[in-house]
Amino acid sequence: MSYDPPRPAGRLLLTPEDEEAPARTRRLRRLGLGERPEPALDAFADRLAELAGAPYAMVNFIGEERQFFAGLHTPDGGAAARGGKPALGRRLPREYGYCPHVVVRRKALVLEDVRDYPRFAGNPAVDEYGIRSYLGAPLIDTTGMVLGTVCVADLAPRPWGKAGLETIKATAADLVVRLDRPSADGLP
Repeated sequence: MSYDPPRPAGRLLLTPEDEEAPARTRRLRRLGLGERPEPALDAFADRLAELAGAPYAMVNFIGEERQFFAGLHTPDGGAAARGGKPALGRRLPREYGYCPHVVVRRKALVLEDVRDYPRFAGNPAVDEYGIRSYLGAPLIDTTGMVLGTVCVADLAPRPWGKAGLETIKATAADLVVRLDRPSADGLP
């Protein structure tokens, strides 16, 4: 499968086509993921945010029509909006953010300042939530299916660097093993 960059549509940029979305949706249902918050995945996102020193961390499962943060860490627990921006909730349309790009690319994405990348700068996550920096890696299970992502985001540009990239890839690899082998840690 090849990766075609999103095509411009006015100011907003289209999310890449995701031919695996129907199969991913079925796989997520079989695994019992992507429909409800998971306390173990919230705890995972909390640890990831602390490790990365980022205000946002997510475990994101992407279906055909939407994204669902089964694990979510936000400033103030997501209880309040920040700087006039709405609070990030558990669900987002597919065209928001950068995780759909990670899923289609099947590899990590580092955006130290999203405004430096014309194809990403016009994303609704920038205007609506103030996201300026993103680091994400795919969750590829033992069947080769990309289930979603683990990611962190910040409201300011961040020099994630090689250490950040290695960290996000390692956390994704760790989590996908746990998703494939449900255990006593509370994962489905």
